[in-house]
Amino acid sequence: MERFILKKLLDWKNSPYRKPLILKGVRQVGKTWVLKEFGKRYYENTAYFNFDENLEYKQFFETTKDVDRILQNLMIVSGQTIVPEKTLIIFDEVQDCPNVINSMKYFCENAPQYHVACAGSLLGIALAKPSSFPVGKVNFMQIDPMTFEEFLLANGDENLLAFLRSCDSIEPIPDAFFNPLYEKLKMYYITGGMPESVLMWTEARDVSAMQEALSDIIGAYERDFAKHPDISEFPKISMVWKSVPSQLAKENKKFIYKVIKEGARAREYEDALQWLVDARLVHKVYRSSAPGLPVAAYDDLSAFKIYLVDVGLLRRLAQLAPTAFGEGNRLFTEFKGALTENFVLQTLVTQFEAMPRYWSQSNPPYEVDFLIQRENDIFPIEVKSETHTAGKSIKKFKELFPDKVKLRIFFSLDNLKLDDDVLNIPLFMADRTDKLIGLALEQRKV
Repeated sequence: MERFILKKLLDWKNSPYRKPLILKGVRQVGKTWVLKEFGKRYYENTAYFNFDENLEYKQFFETTKDVDRILQNLMIVSGQTIVPEKTLIIFDEVQDCPNVINSMKYFCENAPQYHVACAGSLLGIALAKPSSFPVGKVNFMQIDPMTFEEFLLANGDENLLAFLRSCDSIEPIPDAFFNPLYEKLKMYYITGGMPESVLMWTEARDVSAMQEALSDIIGAYERDFAKHPDISEFPKISMVWKSVPSQLAKENKKFIYKVIKEGARAREYEDALQWLVDARLVHKVYRSSAPGLPVAAYDDLSAFKIYLVDVGLLRRLAQLAPTAFGEGNRLFTEFKGALTENFVLQTLVTQFEAMPRYWSQSNPPYEVDFLIQRENDIFPIEVKSETHTAGKSIKKFKELFPDKVKLRIFFSLDNLKLDDDVLNIPLFMADRTDKLIGLALEQRKV
């Protein structure tokens, strides 16, 4: 498989300002594979240390802060060679090893000649705890599930990816590309972007193995819930997690605690929900009161929507069978277009630094699915699960904030087009959103 993050890792390797790296990402998203692959491609050798499999390695970080001594001990006990500049050192499963994380400060200050990358499944949780964290002494990188474009590459559809990459103007996509891309996107909704699930489909074409892979991943996440320091939170985390498909199946997708359990109150479940957000198993999208900067200043903290980290996991958690693939647009429209909204959010998160928001007003009711910040502009987005119909909410948004809206964006099964200030992006081009907005703004200047 090819992961686009390898290019970012190469930039990190070659940067004159390189610091020890912390690679964050959910369990089974491919952290270990990508670091080992990176080491294999760009270093003479890789020294790999797993602190879950070898608990005794932790001791070397408890007795000293001397980097050379730590590495000498690790080399002796493991038989691995470490050469400055030429070896990639991987510390894996470090989420329960505060001393290892803290030692990055000394690697940064006293031994910058060593190239060190740390990874762990629940690092978001570990880093949220107050501890002696090496602030300013590490680089962070996030690895997310495989994008649709990475899925195309894994599936052997290099020609379709080459076409998407060659699009440098806003004009309709020919049917010869549009139709196969539409079909491949339906398959991506079924597999999602977790590498194991994608592998089961792209290599073996085995639907039952792919289903099992997704079930195993969900099972692994649910076992991780028990790692909350307060064991009484475990059932609450599980209940919040399992409620996500029901939350997204509502017409109004605003998160409602009563969907978790009749009579549930925010204060009972806030910590459980925050655990899932810190673990990045779910994305929390706040309601914004207006398209202003900084976006966080306009957040309504009492209103938000929750999406899963991956569209395939959402489909599996919702128990929607893969046979929906053969039923026209059903995958796009199923439970109020929730898979489609989740997919679009998943792509936006990887392209824009600020987490997207959404906008709504209640009387009369209007809702814009997402607001994104691109540079210093805010763009409203509506997601349509079929060919797009009139967007009353996005029209209202422009009436209320005429000076703030350079472009209104639709995602739908319609073709690529720019009509005045309305840009329609076919769903299968969602990974190109940032580029397409840039092209549309250029075209409108002309």
